[in-house]
Amino acid sequence: MSSLDEPMDRPTGKHRDDGSRSATEAALFEAFGGVRGMVETTVPGLVFVAVFTVKRDIHTAAIAALALSLVLGVARLVRKDTLKHAFSGVFGVAFGAVFAMMSGDAKNFYLPGMLYTLGLAVAYIVTAVLGCPLLGLILGPVFKENLSWRTRNPGRKKAYTKASWAWGLILLAKSAILFPLYWWGDATQLGWVKVALGIPPMLLSVYLTWIFLAKAPPPIDVFAEMEAAEAAEREAEASGSAAEDRVTS
Repeated sequence: MSSLDEPMDRPTGKHRDDGSRSATEAALFEAFGGVRGMVETTVPGLVFVAVFTVKRDIHTAAIAALALSLVLGVARLVRKDTLKHAFSGVFGVAFGAVFAMMSGDAKNFYLPGMLYTLGLAVAYIVTAVLGCPLLGLILGPVFKENLSWRTRNPGRKKAYTKASWAWGLILLAKSAILFPLYWWGDATQLGWVKVALGIPPMLLSVYLTWIFLAKAPPPIDVFAEMEAAEAAEREAEASGSAAEDRVTS
């Protein structure tokens, strides 16, 4: 028979695993903007290549893509979504639009994003090799573990390293497809292929990250530890003051 002081519904190991997986999934969607964020980063490029295919006018295509990106960003602001997701897409599209219009080459609309993808791939791989995986630096604050995984949670460090390798290799493969099209293909070919490669690699990377982290040990909540330490310190100070009052009285 259970004591009244014990919780009646103690979570089983399966329930804890399910909770950890759900928390991991929620954190990943928060960090990467979810499916909606992936769509919002792909649709302006789709509008650009569609308008350019029909009109063959760089300025019209660039302005249409930028206008759509602004509408999507404002919609996020109205819904009070995270500001980084609202503005990152707008700035990325704006940079590509300006670059394409100034250079007079429609392919340059995609070049800034392609360079960013290549740089990110290299960063994931290099940081994984150096033992400080970039994905851990990105997701550590989201899971409230900061950098505790580096020294106190080797299982999570291993998971972050595997996930960083996955991200790096997938983005590197994407770059290996796009850059030859940029050099030797035309703007329409590059645009449609880039749109096709917008969401699937991201979904695969997020899925592999979820698999690795769901199997890893749970994160160490360093914020909770700091709060507990502060509470203990306050309690010790209060106990000391009470003891002094008893001595002096």
